[in-house]
Amino acid sequence: MASAEEDFPRGGTAKKSTDGKPVVHRGEVDNLFQSNEQAGAKTKRKGALKDDAKKLKKQKTGKEKSDGLALNAAAKCVEILHLKNLKEGMLMLGCVKDVADFEVTVSLPCGLQGFLNIRNISDSYTKLLSEQLDSADTEDIFSLPHLFSPGMVIRCVVAKLDVAKGGSLSIQLSVNPKLVNKALTSSSVKAGMILSGCVESVEDHGCIIDIGISGSKAFLSKAADKQNNLDELKVGQFLTCKVEEVKNEGRVVRLSVNPLTVAQACAKDEQGWNLTNLLPGLLVKATIKKVTKHGLILDFLSSFSGQVDFLHMEPEQASNYTEGTELYACVLYVEQSTRLVGLSLRIYLVQPEQRLNPTPSCGDRIGEVVKDCKMTTVHHMSGAMLELPDKMLAFVHRNHMKEMHKPTNENRVLAKPEHTCRILDFSPMEQIHFASLRWSVIERPFYRYHDLQAGQIVEGKVSVLLSHGMVVHLSDHIKGLVPRTHLSDILLKNPEKKYIEGMKVKCRVLSVDPATKKLYLTRKKALVETTLPLFLTFNDARPGSISQGYIVCIKSFGCIIRFYNNVKGLVPISELSSEPIISPEEVFYIGQVLKAKVLKCDPGKEKMVLSFKGAVEGGTEEAAKLQDDCEVGKQLEAKVLKKLVNGLEVSILPDDIRAILPTMHLSDHLSNCPLLWESLQEGDDISNLVCFSNNKQISLTKKPTVRWALEEGLVAKDFSEITVGMQLIGWVKNIMSYGVFVEFPYGLVGLAPKSAMTDKFVSDTAAAFQLGQTVIAKVTNLDEEKRRFLVTLKISEVIPRDGDAQTRLINGLQERRALNEVLAMKDNCDLRQQLTALCVGQTLKLTVDTVNDDGAIFKSHDLVSATVLANKYHVTGVSLTEGQKVTAVILHVDILSASVHVSILPKLVEKKKSLIEGSKHRATVQYIDKDFAVVSLDNTAKLTVIQTRSHMNEVLLSASEKLKAGMSLAVEVTEPSCQELQGLPLVSWQRAAPKRQRTTSDNQQDSKGHCFGETLEGKVRTVKPVSIQVTLEDGSTGSVHVSEVMEVAEVCQGSFPTSSVKVGSVVTARVIGGREAVSNRFLPFSHPKFTYTIPELTLIPSKVDKSSDFKPVGAKEKLSSYTVGEEITCFVSKFNPKRKLLEVTTDPRITGTVELLAMITDPKDASHPEKLYKLGQAIRATVVETNSKPHRFGLSLTGVHKLEEGSVALGMVTHIQPQGLMVKLPFGGKGYVAVTELADAYRSNPLDVYSTDQLLRCFLIACENDKWQLSLRPSRLNPQQAKLVKDPEVLSIDQLKEGQIIRGYVKSVGEQGVFIRLSQNITGRAQLQQSTKYFVSNHKVLSEHLPPNTLLTTKIFSIDREEGFVNLSLLPVDTGKPDILPESLRLPLRLIGEEKKKYDAAKKKRTLSESEQESQVPKKKKKTKKAKGDDNDSGVEVYFREEEDQEGEQEPKPDAAKPVTSSSAVPSRLQVAAGFSWDVGLNSLKPASAAQDGDSSDGEDQDGSSKPQKKSRHELDQEKKATEKALVKREVELMDPNLRPEDAAAFERLLLASPNSSLLWLQYMAHHLQATQIEQARAVAERALKTISFREEQEKLNVWVALLNLENMYGTQETLKKVFERALQFCEPMPVYQQLADIYAKSDKTKDAEGLYKTMVKRFRQNKAVWLSFGSFLLQQGQSDAAAALLQRALKSLPSKESVDVIAKFAQLEFRFGDVEKGRTMLDKVLTSYPKRTDLWSVFIDLMIKHGSQKEVRVLFDRVIHLSVSVKKIKFFFKRYLEYEKKHGTPQSIQAVKEKAMEFVEAKGTEAAN
Repeated sequence: MASAEEDFPRGGTAKKSTDGKPVVHRGEVDNLFQSNEQAGAKTKRKGALKDDAKKLKKQKTGKEKSDGLALNAAAKCVEILHLKNLKEGMLMLGCVKDVADFEVTVSLPCGLQGFLNIRNISDSYTKLLSEQLDSADTEDIFSLPHLFSPGMVIRCVVAKLDVAKGGSLSIQLSVNPKLVNKALTSSSVKAGMILSGCVESVEDHGCIIDIGISGSKAFLSKAADKQNNLDELKVGQFLTCKVEEVKNEGRVVRLSVNPLTVAQACAKDEQGWNLTNLLPGLLVKATIKKVTKHGLILDFLSSFSGQVDFLHMEPEQASNYTEGTELYACVLYVEQSTRLVGLSLRIYLVQPEQRLNPTPSCGDRIGEVVKDCKMTTVHHMSGAMLELPDKMLAFVHRNHMKEMHKPTNENRVLAKPEHTCRILDFSPMEQIHFASLRWSVIERPFYRYHDLQAGQIVEGKVSVLLSHGMVVHLSDHIKGLVPRTHLSDILLKNPEKKYIEGMKVKCRVLSVDPATKKLYLTRKKALVETTLPLFLTFNDARPGSISQGYIVCIKSFGCIIRFYNNVKGLVPISELSSEPIISPEEVFYIGQVLKAKVLKCDPGKEKMVLSFKGAVEGGTEEAAKLQDDCEVGKQLEAKVLKKLVNGLEVSILPDDIRAILPTMHLSDHLSNCPLLWESLQEGDDISNLVCFSNNKQISLTKKPTVRWALEEGLVAKDFSEITVGMQLIGWVKNIMSYGVFVEFPYGLVGLAPKSAMTDKFVSDTAAAFQLGQTVIAKVTNLDEEKRRFLVTLKISEVIPRDGDAQTRLINGLQERRALNEVLAMKDNCDLRQQLTALCVGQTLKLTVDTVNDDGAIFKSHDLVSATVLANKYHVTGVSLTEGQKVTAVILHVDILSASVHVSILPKLVEKKKSLIEGSKHRATVQYIDKDFAVVSLDNTAKLTVIQTRSHMNEVLLSASEKLKAGMSLAVEVTEPSCQELQGLPLVSWQRAAPKRQRTTSDNQQDSKGHCFGETLEGKVRTVKPVSIQVTLEDGSTGSVHVSEVMEVAEVCQGSFPTSSVKVGSVVTARVIGGREAVSNRFLPFSHPKFTYTIPELTLIPSKVDKSSDFKPVGAKEKLSSYTVGEEITCFVSKFNPKRKLLEVTTDPRITGTVELLAMITDPKDASHPEKLYKLGQAIRATVVETNSKPHRFGLSLTGVHKLEEGSVALGMVTHIQPQGLMVKLPFGGKGYVAVTELADAYRSNPLDVYSTDQLLRCFLIACENDKWQLSLRPSRLNPQQAKLVKDPEVLSIDQLKEGQIIRGYVKSVGEQGVFIRLSQNITGRAQLQQSTKYFVSNHKVLSEHLPPNTLLTTKIFSIDREEGFVNLSLLPVDTGKPDILPESLRLPLRLIGEEKKKYDAAKKKRTLSESEQESQVPKKKKKTKKAKGDDNDSGVEVYFREEEDQEGEQEPKPDAAKPVTSSSAVPSRLQVAAGFSWDVGLNSLKPASAAQDGDSSDGEDQDGSSKPQKKSRHELDQEKKATEKALVKREVELMDPNLRPEDAAAFERLLLASPNSSLLWLQYMAHHLQATQIEQARAVAERALKTISFREEQEKLNVWVALLNLENMYGTQETLKKVFERALQFCEPMPVYQQLADIYAKSDKTKDAEGLYKTMVKRFRQNKAVWLSFGSFLLQQGQSDAAAALLQRALKSLPSKESVDVIAKFAQLEFRFGDVEKGRTMLDKVLTSYPKRTDLWSVFIDLMIKHGSQKEVRVLFDRVIHLSVSVKKIKFFFKRYLEYEKKHGTPQSIQAVKEKAMEFVEAKGTEAAN
């Protein structure tokens, strides 16, 4: 055990070294890996292990034979190591070349390359990986880049030779120490050896290193290796170490990793090296045996032969190599089967720095083709050396001196004067480049990924088709992926039909990343064959340049297009096409190749904006130049090139400049636009065009109004020219829910918000305007910063030009006519030409063809194929029969459908009368054709055409506003016969009230109205809660307000007056007012002569009676008639939930409001006050305020209309402040509730229960400065129900008395003391010395522990009534409460002389021990100044427990207010303190209560205060007897050895008699702890340890345990640690550890306990009890899995003979604390293996009886009685079986057992009978 301690030092505080460098520089270790198990099983195959074992045996036998005879034979010819010579199990030295996450690329000797898989590092690392994988927590795993770095030299073994897909060999390596050091055994390990290993686990004082030798444990100590920072090592890290010391026959090995000592350590003969266990990397002393052309043959380690090839000879020393020379060499590789040992003389390996240079110093030249190289030497069977032009040497392997599959001719190669080679690779092991002379390699266009550039055209072969794309091989080692979307210009559904394996394909490189070897290619023809410049970087993408890219993402705001490498940009939705696109995903697809023009590019931010539109429109510089020629406002002619969906692509003549003419710009009349678009064909010329914008593209318009504005110059050319008030002509560009965007020439756009669109109310903006509609706009707002402006389109705001309507009408009709002529000319159709000749108003002779419900169809001789029809309206009043001849007048001609609309109304067909300019007529609408209408001028038989909108901006929202056939208009003749209208009159019009036959339904419009006071009859139409609708005799509607239904005196509270009137009943009513029909606004009642369109009526009999004369009363007069405080009847009108107001009405004109606080009296109704009142309900209300200007009429439903002192009102909390609550009261009042007025019994944190907007019932105490003092005390709110007031109100200082105990809340803490709020206006102060018994140097200590509103119990110290000062005391002596400061602060006590006397009196002048007297000396000093001794000993330090603190904060118990003396204030220490136990035989001890002392001191106080009285003789006799009795009792007590002493003197007396009794010492400690004298208790423990004899180990241990317990409960972590460390020095360590672990467990410090147990199982791993104790602890904590893992560790650590007992004990623990089933299984397994262990069977039976079912117990008994053990033992089990059945079974089961016993006896025969 002792030796193990030395080898694996643990515990203690070893200093960490700061200087010196570690072997491997890596990040700090995150956690301590602990892995003692071997986890290699998963990764190794059983077969492989067997093979290795076989090999080992063979090698050993071979060695035994040759050992005494000769060396391993020297090679005939020295050649380099070839791939074909490699075998599995071969050991090599390698250099890390590249590290990936799961694999390390290792450079091997002679240019070979191997791969080290993550599974081949070490068993502990593999186990850690699998554990982390299972737990899915990868934070603590260190990946390979943490463990290996390029240039690191490693010893490795060839684990496997894999055949790759192409047939080439792949070398799989391993650094697992079990494979590398396989040939070594624990006995063969010698000090001075250099071994490789991997970190198995990192411990407190070093690392356990896995050196792969079974039976050996290797440790790397931190203390020994101070210069190397071992803290940075991780599990799995590869190390080359030197064996410093070997102990216990190789079972324990101590290592060091100092780079210098490791590098200089030379292998010696005495270390026992042989060919079987020789390791690569060893430094050996060798002698040159033979020098050859191709290398050297050396002898080393006295008996072995090795070879050095020419690559590993030091070039500078080549001339010094002669036979017999001694030198140092490094073992490079060992091939045990052929006994070939390769050595190296290179200085960087012989004097290693543990790290080689993985890259050449001349820079990266791999892949470079070098010409003019000279071949210096040729080495047969190996290769040749080349000298490059820059004198650098390169090696060509013999395979690379010829083409594949061709014979070698080295002489011919050597004869060539100059060579061209390609550098293939750099070998770190030889520090030389390897090259190739193969032309197939040299001529390769690219050898590495670095040789490829994005945009390059490449050729390759199809390798494989995958779901996500196609793999293409460009060469043997270079392959690229063609993503699925890049297999073709379109997405291929079945790519396998187009591409087959081996097919040659031409691709273009999209991107290449040499670091990750990722190459992406495209097969899109458009990209492969493009002639446009390529965007390889953002710098290539200059604004204006065009290139082809492919779409990678489609969003609602546009497309993201990608080019080469990672160059990508956004094409906004506006730039996707010249036609507007709403959803891009419907137009474009991912992978689509498109030309894009760069608009903006920021290479720094790598952002780019492009345009598809710009690229399509040629976007060249030439076009830009022509664009300048095309000025805005210029009159143009153009030729139609192409018809687009929403416009025309035109070419401006004569320069052929491309431009766009949107469909909506063909006319001011939107109905004409699609017709004009239809009529125009490709090649047609269009005149009268004007350019309105040349930004990005040229846009043209044919709108006459916009043309006129541009010609007149009524435009703004730039944002800077726009001014507020400016009027512009534009068109609707976009319609949004919040308004319309209006575009103007020069590309300016303004917004007309919803409110500025029209004078009418608009709910739907889309219904108001159409896209492309021409409008006049007036600028209202400018935003200079954002360059935005707002406009208005309201007709009332804008002024149209003179004659605007007529001009637009003429233009629109001319467009129609021109359109018709074009259509007639196009088809060269006679009918169309005939129809074009017809005009409105022309008469035709027709024959009736058919008559139906919809009208009539006619035939005409002239228009044979045309449809001539008249609708129902135009044949009204005319009887028609088929074949009848009629005269009709033309209303409309539709050329496209070849139909003519006519009318045969007599008033239209009769002779036309002439018109006079300026004459006014009534006109009737006859026909509507979209933007135009045909009207007839009444009594003239003349027709004309008008526009349906009289104003450009007119908004027609409802159908009623739009013109309809039959509607009447008022017109004025402007021109009797207008040429442009083909002779029709030109008129201006406006809507007119129609003249119709008067019917009852029309009365509403033409009713004269009703006068005030008029009596009417009517029929009730509807009854609503607040009003009744009445239909009067003349058909008009009247309204009756709820207040005018019945007499106010008759209205019952809560009733609904309108419900008394039934629908359909006839009523007599009188007009008392009215409303306007249009605005529904009440009209003034004070106009008796005024007539009302909607009369307001009354049904009240007293008012309806004609004899009663009542005058109209105005709203103001009515309002002023109400007086504040008056109670009136009103009716519920509505509830406003936002403002929480109830609106009530008293009259048709007057509405009052009731606020929430004046509506309810119970806070519970606040959530839904509307449920209390129904619409139309009659309620009684009190007037709170009336005001006509501004109109305010406040009411109250609570019966109160103002706030009064002494009343209770409802209030709402608005703010919560430390001093109390701010409350909003009804009727505009405000108030506050002080903290002391919240309750009758104060509580801690009084404001926590309140929240803002909470409703409270408040008592109004008094009002000061418009602010009410409020109280929430139940004794104020409900005096009759009030219970006992615990904390009464203090209204004045006179109520207070000195010595009174009173509670209050902390207001603040300052230097002057603690200020305590005793009531709303009285604040007391406790000075610092009256606040706490501790000495406080700074008031901040108090302020930290006493936040505002802390509840405290105080005693009034003194009252200065003149100044109004109240001085308080918070001392525990005065208040009977714990101190306001907790004991944990460890502050010194403030002790004064008087208190000292009281203390002595309370102790009845006990004689104190010397130690106590010493400790209490400082108490004599005054309280303000500290004694010199204070620093060393602060006297008795008192600690309160948490329970007491909490008790002080909560409401104290009623009896807590009684003064209690200091001795009884602290309850018995041992009884109360939870979790405290002295462990050793003391659990049953309970100390005598200190209450007796308390009683006696109480008595003394009382005696002292009362006056002395003379006693009678009888009383004196009685007293004498009592004294004698007490003395006798005291003597008996002193004689009793079992009685517990009660003071220090008694203890001292007993201890003199028994100084070695730990029990007495512990009782003495407990006695001090009762008075919370922790320091004294500590002092007693220390005395005990000094006093108890050293032979009494158990007694001493008891005291140590008690001291540990004490520190655990009352001390700090540091004090506990110090005591523990001392206990370890003086006692046996194991019991001390165990006791502390138990203490931790009992006081619920599970983490500390677990940590301690972990230390214990490492330190006492051979001790069975430790493992069982830890297992028991884990199971008690519910950590069943951890306990199972612990059992496995225990079995490995303990001797095998203990295994059965340990498993059995763990099983018992499972039964007690864990899973019964698990325990049963464990015991079952053990007993299956050891069936003769009857002691275990007995334990098993006991456990099953306790925890199992009867069935299971019987099965177990049946198994036991059939065991093949001695008869005596079976007899014992039969006995137990019978006892069990007698206790738990039935008579049958008892009989069955007896029968089984008989059978057994018979079977055993005489042996059993005896």
